[in-house]
Amino acid sequence: MPLAQTVTAVPVVVDDAKCIADKGCTVCVDVCPLDVLRIAETLDGRKTAYMAYDECWYCMPCEADCPTGAVKVNLPYLLK
Repeated sequence: MPLAQTVTAVPVVVDDAKCIADKGCTVCVDVCPLDVLRIAETLDGRKTAYMAYDECWYCMPCEADCPTGAVKVNLPYLLK
């Protein structure tokens, strides 16, 4: 799988301000069928989710199951 080079290049974007991965939440990582989401530590020491690989089926359980609404799946225009 190709590695995601920038945040804007991936379809799944996580709002760091809303993400509660530093409190132990891993819901988005757990429900992803492709296992492309990961938890990483930010520069300020907080943990947050991110998309590690540029591969997505747009199935959206990560967005639907996120308890805080931090995960957003950007659907391509042709899939809407």
